[in-house]
Amino acid sequence: MSQYRAVKGTKDIFPGEIASWKHIEKVIHRVADLYGFQEVRTPVFEYTELFQRSIGETTDIVGKEMFTFRPEERGQSITLRPEMTAGVMRAYIQGGLAASAPVHKLYYIAELFRKERPQAGRQRQFSQFGAELIGSSSPEAVAEVIGMMMQVFADLGVAGLKLRVNSLGDLDDRKHYIKALREYLEPYSAGFDDVTKERLGKNPLRILDSKDLDIQEVVAGAPKLRDYISVSAVDEFERVLRYLDEKGVAYVIDPLLVRGLDYYCHTAFEVISPELGAQDAIGGGGRYDGLAKQLGSKADIPAVGFAVGMERLLITMEKQGLLEHLEPEGPQVYIVLQDPRLVGEAVGICDALRKSGIKSLMDLAGRSMRAQMREANKIGAAYALFIGQSEMQSQVFGLKNLKTSEQESLSVRDIIGKLKPGRGM
Repeated sequence: MSQYRAVKGTKDIFPGEIASWKHIEKVIHRVADLYGFQEVRTPVFEYTELFQRSIGETTDIVGKEMFTFRPEERGQSITLRPEMTAGVMRAYIQGGLAASAPVHKLYYIAELFRKERPQAGRQRQFSQFGAELIGSSSPEAVAEVIGMMMQVFADLGVAGLKLRVNSLGDLDDRKHYIKALREYLEPYSAGFDDVTKERLGKNPLRILDSKDLDIQEVVAGAPKLRDYISVSAVDEFERVLRYLDEKGVAYVIDPLLVRGLDYYCHTAFEVISPELGAQDAIGGGGRYDGLAKQLGSKADIPAVGFAVGMERLLITMEKQGLLEHLEPEGPQVYIVLQDPRLVGEAVGICDALRKSGIKSLMDLAGRSMRAQMREANKIGAAYALFIGQSEMQSQVFGLKNLKTSEQESLSVRDIIGKLKPGRGM
């Protein structure tokens, strides 16, 4: 029987990498708290119709990339979530959150699933962090969401990112523009590849961000979205930009920027990283006032949000050398057993330290003292605590600082008093 392997497009994350993930997650939690966002967790799968209604049946995600199944022979179709916004909005409506406060600020760190061709920074199971501000999509709300996202990047030390912003106008503006864009592109369609031809029929906005140089040449002469945007939409967008200026958030207005999901309107934004090559988007989002009504709400609910790819963020940080200093945190105490017959006593001392909040480890493989000391240094233990026959008789144990090599003799009680959290080391 051949050896089992991880499913294509998935990745094991081992303890040596977890320190980087925890570092990023810690910053996300802290910044979200600063901005008053609260964490939300939704089911990993939803009824398929939720994504068909929200993302749009003409999108690549719904058409090609969803993992869909029927749990029962005649049951409703279920899909592993390919994005988070629809599920969060569904939870908001179903949970009746609107009755408890006019505005809810929610954030998440979640696993998502898309049936894409695996490549660097794009897996079939991947992670995102993001935020949804539901109940307001005013210019100040939009600027606040963008500001929170950019502060996470800044606090992580990520450099060289570019924030692109654009206005899509309201939903009617978008419809009129799509019609004009399709009429412009159709005469060129004979020279399009199959993917571009499909996009022309389903969602021509996706053609605007094509990386194909020939397509880009055609797009250069296309109608401009700004010419189809209402005066009120332009005014709202300019107010967003003023708020970003006041926050000190740098941006570039990109008239070709669109968001591929059908529910976006008005301000859209995207962050790109030079470390990611052709697929340079690290995250993005925008305003989506009409989504709630598509999902069964009696009225439109203003909202704005973003999502950032965790794997792409990790790639960017790794290339900028921001993860080199991150290692799993070692224990405060590593118990070095001098006599294997005292293993029971060592277990008891180890448990006593742990119950006092002191992170402690001991050898579980019956290795020599030299091997135990080698392990203690390898995992970055702060102290080695030596247990032998004489120590057990006197109840006084050698405690060695593995950074300074200083050693002192202390009882277990005194060791706890010295190392207990909040008392210093």
